[in-house]
Amino acid sequence: MPAAPPFAYVFERFPSFTQTFCVREVMELERQGIRPWLFSIRDTREEMPRHFPPDLYERVIFLPAEKVLVEEVKEWKRRNELPQAIVLTLRHWGERPDKMRVYEAAWIGRELTKRGIRHVHSHFAGIGARTCWWLQEFFDVTYSFTGHANDLFCKVDFDLTLDRLMSGASLVVTVSDYTVADLRRRFPASASKIRRVYNGLDLAPFQEAARHREHEAVWNSPEGVLILSVGRLIEKKGFDDLIRACAFLERSGRVRAFRCVIVGEGPLEEELKSLASSLGIANRITLAGPKSQPEIAELLSQTALFALPCVTEHDGGKDNLPTVLMEAMAAKVACASTILAGVPEMVQDGVTGRLAEERQPEIFGELLADLLSQPGKTDAMGEAGELRAIRLFAKEKTSRQLFRLLAAHGLVKVSLPILVRDPILIWGCLRQAMLRLRRLFRFGNRSNPLEKLGIPGGTGA
Repeated sequence: MPAAPPFAYVFERFPSFTQTFCVREVMELERQGIRPWLFSIRDTREEMPRHFPPDLYERVIFLPAEKVLVEEVKEWKRRNELPQAIVLTLRHWGERPDKMRVYEAAWIGRELTKRGIRHVHSHFAGIGARTCWWLQEFFDVTYSFTGHANDLFCKVDFDLTLDRLMSGASLVVTVSDYTVADLRRRFPASASKIRRVYNGLDLAPFQEAARHREHEAVWNSPEGVLILSVGRLIEKKGFDDLIRACAFLERSGRVRAFRCVIVGEGPLEEELKSLASSLGIANRITLAGPKSQPEIAELLSQTALFALPCVTEHDGGKDNLPTVLMEAMAAKVACASTILAGVPEMVQDGVTGRLAEERQPEIFGELLADLLSQPGKTDAMGEAGELRAIRLFAKEKTSRQLFRLLAAHGLVKVSLPILVRDPILIWGCLRQAMLRLRRLFRFGNRSNPLEKLGIPGGTGA
């Protein structure tokens, strides 16, 4: 373990079953000798399923419950133990929403100061990142965050807008080339600090599934060839279009027998069942409910084709880089999806699968028919998909890329053993020393954070 922590993560909730990519990133960094401190604003110890290693929970610093947290900060205020900027902000914030981020920053900041941590990183441009913004205003720290999908695409009604979060960050990471280009276009003033790091995947369980995949069993199953899809039963996954595409596939008669299994749960379950029934293909569609990762891997070993016709929701929300496509690729299963956000960076049309325009179910159905009627060609696309997953999405590579970026921007401490294993980080160490001097000057000459947000507030006690 390094003599001093290299940096800290500030998560809204960690660990969480719905954000396993964050756990993969943290655990892979630790495997590489990089052990960041972990803060979680929400306490996830009672969440189910609770399938992470027990020692991971022990390492996380969970913030107190909201009422307890507020009382602790107020007590520090009474004892005159808070930076004056926090006192002024709490005094003048009024009834504006998101005040808890100020309290959370006050609490976390004391912990960072004890440990000598000078940089924090968060996932999603949400609660964690907004707390990090306040940390930078109140304490001598910098912050960065990884933006994913709806946190970048959908507007929020907070004083800390995405523009302000990006302006304050020392580094903005996002998970696809699509969102790099989109953010640079929308926020040109922050363009130079925006970088791409793909979400990382543990390829091993899916590659193991590929080893158990038998061509004859997949393509000559007495139950029909399997079309698999996985995801929350919500609008942006496009499952209604998948069911309509399957109805087209049934009418076309091009595939003798097929079945479509959709793994997941969500608010659209009854609506999707009703749609399948109304189209006369209820016997072809199975809504299988949630499954564990080993169960999904087992299904992939029996799958002829993975299908996920993602769409843009009515409020602008959409998938960016769906992990389930990575998993299918790692299992050597060809993928059918839509031309949306970062999906074409995963599914290369005609190489690792096929793509169609979103909300075109009949065209998507034609695409399914083409793939299912050419087993040899489709399996070759699956083989190409695994090679692409290894090259781009292996967690060993993506975690190292993130740390290198943080180091290159002078944001994290690099221990000597890590430096010996990865000499490219030397330049980051030199830059860190220079930026540290700049930060010392900037921190002593910073403006009132309330002024940045256009909120009236005094500059005195």
